Amino acid sequence: MSTATNVGATAVNTISWLSASDTTIVVPVYQRQYRWDIGGCEQLLADIRSVSAADDAHTHFIGSILSTASTTTEDDAQLVLIDGQQRITTLMLLVAALHHTLRDDDPELARELERVLARADDPARTKLRPHRAWADVFESVVLDRRAPGEEHRESRFDDNYAFFRSQIRPDEAPTIWRGLQKLEHVAITLGEGANAQQIFESLNSTGEPLRDHELIHNYVLMGLSHGEQIEIENDFWVPIERNTGDAIGAFWNHFLVMLTGREVLVTGGRGVYDVFRQQFPRLDIDTLRAHAASWREYSEIYREMVDPAASTDAELARQLGYLNVLGRNMYPLVMRLVHDARAGLLPRAELLARIEDVQALLLRRTVVGIATDRLVARLCRAYAQGADALTRAIARITPSDERVRVGVKYGDLPHPRYVLGRLADVDPAAPLDVSPVFPAAAGDDWSGDGHRRFADYSEDEQNSHRALAHTLGNLTLLEQDLAERALDATYPELRSLLRRSDVAMAREVADNDSWDTRAIGARTERLAQRFVEVWRRPPLTGIDDDNLTPILDAKLRRGWPRGWQREFDYVEFRGEHWEVPDVRYLFNRVFKRLWVDSRQSVIDFSARRGGPVYPAMAWNGQWDELGEGSYLYMGWDSRYMLTAVQGVLDEAGWAAEVFVKYSYIGDAMR
Repeated sequence: MSTATNVGATAVNTISWLSASDTTIVVPVYQRQYRWDIGGCEQLLADIRSVSAADDAHTHFIGSILSTASTTTEDDAQLVLIDGQQRITTLMLLVAALHHTLRDDDPELARELERVLARADDPARTKLRPHRAWADVFESVVLDRRAPGEEHRESRFDDNYAFFRSQIRPDEAPTIWRGLQKLEHVAITLGEGANAQQIFESLNSTGEPLRDHELIHNYVLMGLSHGEQIEIENDFWVPIERNTGDAIGAFWNHFLVMLTGREVLVTGGRGVYDVFRQQFPRLDIDTLRAHAASWREYSEIYREMVDPAASTDAELARQLGYLNVLGRNMYPLVMRLVHDARAGLLPRAELLARIEDVQALLLRRTVVGIATDRLVARLCRAYAQGADALTRAIARITPSDERVRVGVKYGDLPHPRYVLGRLADVDPAAPLDVSPVFPAAAGDDWSGDGHRRFADYSEDEQNSHRALAHTLGNLTLLEQDLAERALDATYPELRSLLRRSDVAMAREVADNDSWDTRAIGARTERLAQRFVEVWRRPPLTGIDDDNLTPILDAKLRRGWPRGWQREFDYVEFRGEHWEVPDVRYLFNRVFKRLWVDSRQSVIDFSARRGGPVYPAMAWNGQWDELGEGSYLYMGWDSRYMLTAVQGVLDEAGWAAEVFVKYSYIGDAMR
């Protein structure tokens, strides 16, 4: 067997590899900037803590690191980093934070860490040399030698280093060091004849990345014996896949929203998998079996939701079919409702009533032009407090009868087949088509009374008719053969077709002698009353939704996306109206307010999370003093700040009383 001549790969201990010699690792000019955010740092630190707590046989694999030997003497470089700079840079920042945390308390360990960070022959230089444009910033962070005036400098290096500093207590340093020493990677070294770009593309671009549900699958089975893997696969995972089909990724997303009562961030990464890991840390086989049985049970319910025809309960199937017309946003809540009804925790009549309430919520908000996304998590939280709490929560965000009547009078009717079918009380599967009485594309010869042609109408009359063409009052249901003949019919011609229909709603339209905006308006009034009775709003005194978003459902953003300074119009804080334009301002104001009104919650939250309040300004950066001996670090990214706001308000028991109103910019931000 021949061997490779231009590529060498060796499995190595990462810390030993970094500290073995005086090698300088150079990041070439063409590499992208350092982009890891606090979320990535948080996951890395969690992995290190996890492997540290495991027995000595366990290690943590961080992937492959691709480098090539330097052919120049510039910077005395021996290795040029082709792939892996993001991971290596972040590890260096973590090691630096660990070093600075304990250098005064444990000089011996500090010397070991220093061998990872700096060259033995030149302690003033870091072993890793990023691109020249930001090398000085990186070096000043790692070697803790910021120049005067750089205390408030903003960079990913500063932010991530500050995060690690905030999370590592001196008494935990040996634990973190133990975890770091158990990191491993495959070191791939290229010879002079190797094509670095081709190998880089092979490592990073070949094949599809694993999707969330595939990562969950691997995570569940990893570490089990072969026999246990076969058991979990056959008894649980295969049935889950069979039940959910192509919707398996959506199933896990909806399941986790149901379980946590929080929205799951799915854009730009593996958000569903990360939440799954948080909810289900490493489990013994017996506990895994119990959880997997629950997952399988919920997947069976999910199958009925996706395909209501699979349900043996005819009325439930009908309601689920209605719900599917309005989308799948409410699946997490309805999945829990169905589960509890079958477990005897919720009367069946209550289940059906709550699904009706959900339909009314979605349809009414659509009619009046209010968003229907990011509602389900708050309703899952409400249901966790009881069925009555759920009813109140739905009522609060369901538009009133008055607003709905205006919406159906002047707006295009959403989901017309569903709406008209229920108003007419016909079989959802009946072969009926939606037919406008006045056609939206009426020709010159159309007539509403058999005398005046549409071409003879004034411009205002024509525009008034066209504006009402797709509204509730102008639409009816007709058998398909009649609907085809009605397409270009004048109203007198259409009347004869309507009278032949078996649909009472259609025959009622034929009772009019003529068809004009007055007839449309009168019919709208009648049907609007029926509309608010079919899709009723649960009783509640007063309503002022204004499309407010509960703070626990606010959108987590990575970094600082464009427009962040004007993300909010305002914030409702326990009945107070705050002019708060962005997350940083909100973070500062909430912590200052709670420091006065609920100080212990701030202390408890910060102690458990490892920040953002500290007894001293322990590193350079942006700080604000809360009180003597207590300082709020202000250098986090947007996602961390909002997560901290949510967490401390939850700690204080105030989260349900805080809402944000997104600005136009905030709604458009990605």
